[in-house]
Order: sequence, then C-alpha cells, then structure tokens
Amino acid sequence: MPYPILTDAEPFTFQGNELGVLLLHGFTGSPQGLRLWGEALHRGGLTVHCPLLPGHGTHWRDLAVTRYSAWEEASLAGLALLTERCEQVVVCSLSFGGALALHLAARRPDEIRGVVAVNPWLYSTDRRLALLPLLKHLVPTAPGVGSDIADSPLKELAYERVPLKALAAARALQAVVKAELGQVAQPLLLYVSRQDHVVPPGNTTFIAERAGSTDVEVVWLERSYHVATLDCERDRIFDGSLEFVRRVTG
Repeated sequence: MPYPILTDAEPFTFQGNELGVLLLHGFTGSPQGLRLWGEALHRGGLTVHCPLLPGHGTHWRDLAVTRYSAWEEASLAGLALLTERCEQVVVCSLSFGGALALHLAARRPDEIRGVVAVNPWLYSTDRRLALLPLLKHLVPTAPGVGSDIADSPLKELAYERVPLKALAAARALQAVVKAELGQVAQPLLLYVSRQDHVVPPGNTTFIAERAGSTDVEVVWLERSYHVATLDCERDRIFDGSLEFVRRVTG
C-alpha cells in the first residue's frame, strides 16, 4: 500500500493569467523545493502548476517500484492541465525535472513555448554507475543526495535513500532525452551552479551544445549549490525566469 504524502510535499496549483508554467521537481525531491519559485512566478501574474511525480514525496520504497513511464505520464498530465487553462505554457525545472522538461519539449513542440532548467541532470560521471544493472538487484539503496545547499536556512525535502532500481529507470529516461535533444527547438534558459555536489555542471554545457534551439542562454550561479531554487541566489532565478516567460510568450 502506498505511503501517505509527506507534509509540504504536496503538489500545488496557483491560478493566475493566461500564461502557464509547469514546474517539475528533481529525482527523490518534491514540489517543496520549487514552491518558493512557484509563488514568485504567481506574484508575477502567471498560472503555475507543480505535480508530485509518482514515487516521490512519500517514502523511498514507493520510488523503488516506479517506472519512468509514470514520471512521463505525470508530466504530460500536468502539461494538459495547463493547456486547458492557459494560452501559452513554459516548463521550468530542477535537476532531473530538467530531463523531463526537455523530453516534453521534444515530444510536444506545439504546446511548449520555452524551457527553464536549473542544474539539469542528463548524465553522471560516477564510474560505479557502470555496475548499476547488476547492483540494483543486489543492493536496494544508496545514500541520498538531497539538500545540497550552500548558504540558506532552507532545507530540501528529499529522500535520505536512493533506490537503485529507480536510479536505473532515471538513467533509462536520460538516454532517451539525450537522443532527442536535437528536436528541442524552443528557447532555453539554463542556470548552472559553479559548485554542484550532485550533478556535474557539464550537463548544462552538454544540453546547450546539443539542443536544436537557436535561442539558448546559460547563466552561471557562483554561490549556489545543486538545489539553487532554495539557495542564496534563488531570487535571481525567480526574476530571470519570469522575464524569460514573458519574453518567449510575446
């Protein structure tokens, strides 16, 4: 039986104008890590929706039995909710949410006007992951990677353990997204932390160089770590993404 949703991990929707933003959280995280971002975008007048991705925001055991098709379906459902209410939609994301955002952009080009990704995650450099196809059957979990924050009293609500079967599922989706980057033609705004202890900053460069878009801006964050949406430069992300949404929606 699924575990109950943790306090503050609930999905959220803020009704605003005809411009919509779909927020997608990261692997083992929850909407809690994006709520301040969502509130800032809503103060700017936008309609905002942040779904809780399946297997997240409860207990890592739920995530361990979740396939990546469930994350894909949840992100598509979130997009559908906004396209019903809004004239134009932009997808904003953190970490693994960036992979989902790019996947949506490639698959639904007529429904998405642009993508904002903060420390997007498409690959890892940990050599131990080469053993993941075997390890996932022998070792249930690894230590969690949540709340990598440099200078903020805020903490990310994330699992303390990473289920290896779910990690393998995430990597399978990432392989799909890497192959379809050339189909992503929408404007991209990419924020990348100079010091990130979870995702190599090279992920952002990889996306910028391989995406099919001719409108790509990379913004370096000098003082924030991985969960930059809760870190000391979060207002820079909030203000910049609001300006981006207004620009790409005309």
